[in-house]
Amino acid sequence: MKKFGSYIAISLAILIVATVCFLYFFDYLEREKPAIKLNQEIIAIGKLKNVEITFSDQKSGLSNMIVEIVQDNKGHILANENISSKGTKQKNLFVSIDTTSLKLHDGPATINITAADYSIFRNQTIESLTVTIDTIPPQITLLSTINHANQGGTCFIAYRTSKPADLTGVYVNDYFTAGYALMIDNKPASVTYFALPYNASSAKTKITVLVRDYAGNETRISPPCLIKEKKFRSDKMNLSETFLQQKMPEFQAMVPALQGKTPLEIFSYVNSEMRNDNFRSIQSVCQKSTPKILWEGTFLRMRSASPMALFGDKRTYVVAGKDFADSVHAGVDLASVAHAAIEAANSGIVVFAGPLGIYGNAIIIDHGLGIFSLYGHLSSIDTAAGKTVKKEEVIGHSGTSGLAGGDHLHFSMIVGGQFVNPQEWWDAHWIEDNINKKMRF
Repeated sequence: MKKFGSYIAISLAILIVATVCFLYFFDYLEREKPAIKLNQEIIAIGKLKNVEITFSDQKSGLSNMIVEIVQDNKGHILANENISSKGTKQKNLFVSIDTTSLKLHDGPATINITAADYSIFRNQTIESLTVTIDTIPPQITLLSTINHANQGGTCFIAYRTSKPADLTGVYVNDYFTAGYALMIDNKPASVTYFALPYNASSAKTKITVLVRDYAGNETRISPPCLIKEKKFRSDKMNLSETFLQQKMPEFQAMVPALQGKTPLEIFSYVNSEMRNDNFRSIQSVCQKSTPKILWEGTFLRMRSASPMALFGDKRTYVVAGKDFADSVHAGVDLASVAHAAIEAANSGIVVFAGPLGIYGNAIIIDHGLGIFSLYGHLSSIDTAAGKTVKKEEVIGHSGTSGLAGGDHLHFSMIVGGQFVNPQEWWDAHWIEDNINKKMRF
């Protein structure tokens, strides 16, 4: 009997040890709390707010998740999900907060987020966020009711908002250009430099100022804007065999898929796919701009240079007397002497310096608030990305790299990710009338 009792005691000890080992090795005894992460910072909530919350527990796994909003001591459950079995390490919940249906009023509220795991200890994490219910849209006050813009040119709008804005900017039809916050007359304001298409017109071009507050409330207004027509040139360019034999091997070496293609097939690819790819690359580089003014005064035009092509020129390429392809010139071509020194048109930060397809060796400078300048076809680059440059500082030398038939500089101005006519930025009167005067309110 005594021996039997010993067997039972040993068996119970083994069972207890085995159970403890099982619980330990399978994370039932862990004390680590679940993690909660929101996909965005929530400061204010308007009429409707969609929130994504990521719950995670890398030990025993998630067992329960609750999201609740509380106002005036009254709680509203937004989500309550139980996980029936152990092992879920991560779960995303999408929560919609409809303040109207929940009958929440403008003012403070609290969002409580709770997560529990499958540990025996039921480890729990509770996050409490203090938010503001705000359903009142912002008001927009334009600082100038006179806006003149040329086809293919730049337009500048300054405005104030009745409350802090999370996003401001201007739509030209469906294309959005972000605005920037700065001080005008020692008061907070927003400004947007945006481009007008070269074929813009009052009949088919809709311009809209957008302001969105931190609660997600939006206001849109259409500012008065007189769009001035501008005549652009058209010309025909003969694609000679000499030019094709001289320039196309350069592009053939860049793109393996062009091996075995004829010079004319290569040109067709370069003038279409590569041109479009280069534009997308330029837009990507210009997506982020310094949120302050880096430039001052008129932009510098290449010294002692003759214009070879203008912005908006429509080029029709001719082969054997027949129209073969076309393009619209996105800058001004300037030529003086071979390997001429190229100076920064204005102060800024170099954001790109290297080969850029049809533009050859190229440099892009950020001048702040979404304004950039581009220098193409260079024979040498004498600066580097990330460097701060001053107006008139030598950054390279002209050349024939890229799709260039002779030594020259291709100069472009880019505003909000779109090419605009550089001639405006060389004109002190245009800058005074269209920008400086609007900054004095």
